Amino acid sequence: MDFTFTEEQLAAAEAARGVFAAVSPDAVPSPALTTGAVADHFDRELWDTLAAADLLSLLSAVEHGGAGLDAIALCLVLRESAKVLARVPLLENSAAMAAVQAYGDEGLRGRLLARAGRGELVLTVAASGRTGHDPAELAVTARRDGGTWVLDGVQTAVPWAYDADLVVVPAHTDGDRSVLALVAPSAAGVTLAEQVSTSGERLGELRLESARVAGRDVVAAEGAWEWLRELLTTGTCALALGLGERVLRMTGDYTGRREQFGHPVATFQAVAVQAADRYIDLRAMEATLWQAAWRIASGAAGALPAAGDVAVAKIWAAEGVRRVVQTAQHLHGGFGADTEYVLHRYHAWAKQLELALGSAAAHEEALGDLLAAHALA
Repeated sequence: MDFTFTEEQLAAAEAARGVFAAVSPDAVPSPALTTGAVADHFDRELWDTLAAADLLSLLSAVEHGGAGLDAIALCLVLRESAKVLARVPLLENSAAMAAVQAYGDEGLRGRLLARAGRGELVLTVAASGRTGHDPAELAVTARRDGGTWVLDGVQTAVPWAYDADLVVVPAHTDGDRSVLALVAPSAAGVTLAEQVSTSGERLGELRLESARVAGRDVVAAEGAWEWLRELLTTGTCALALGLGERVLRMTGDYTGRREQFGHPVATFQAVAVQAADRYIDLRAMEATLWQAAWRIASGAAGALPAAGDVAVAKIWAAEGVRRVVQTAQHLHGGFGADTEYVLHRYHAWAKQLELALGSAAAHEEALGDLLAAHALA
């Protein structure tokens, strides 16, 4: 198994590091000190910078103004974004574009991809279902009515819903099939109710009441939603890895400076052992992330479907990032909870990522179902 990155993938990561180097993780009010959302909108200045650096169009084909790269390149960029808590819909927009690229027709690709790659059109995905714990595709029904589709249902906790021009909504039909409908939040029959995430970001509960979507804006290809969900989940694992790496670095810097009994606390065995355990967590998170991203990017066959590798990656990401931030808080002492110090922001984001698109327990159950359904040689 060779996880050596290509020159193009490394170039994307390098470009991302250059862009995110100028981003401050505490540019908005602390979620611990804010009763509502920390901001009404995402970081538009950063969004424009990402567009100018061609980092919004990584996965689009060259004919649509993109770089024609893959899920691995996207995860490398997302990893860098999480280190500074970048407040942009990079994952959702990129994953939605990738799904349209892979499963949409040429007309839809032509209407969306170039504009979204330039940052002119913002896409997000409703992937949490009605409660955040049930399958998203079952939260909304879709039925044909002539040349349009009619949608009814509720999707909760839609990220960046108030900033998006289009929300990709998974829905199920009478034939028990899943489709992806591109819904404008301002369309008739569509309403948003404000919600606030653990990290303090503004989310939206998307309510659909006989909302009509033109047939040309619905992706009905088999497997589109499942593929999109796996890419979103893998991207979330990349965010968790980047966040965890930054937090462990912060912890190493702090314990290397903090002295007790005349020695840096980093030299104490109890501190070193805990830090080493968290380093092992990060390496496991990294290995499982690249395995999942490679399965999605390559389409390679395996003993289990790609969903199995994605589940393993999310189990490690959810458990690992939680352990990393908890240990960081412990080793920082009371300073870690100081709202004037940035660590508590990383803790809030880590909790959001831990539960996003399914907790470790949910993915353990999904992995168990896959193992039961596929006999391993």
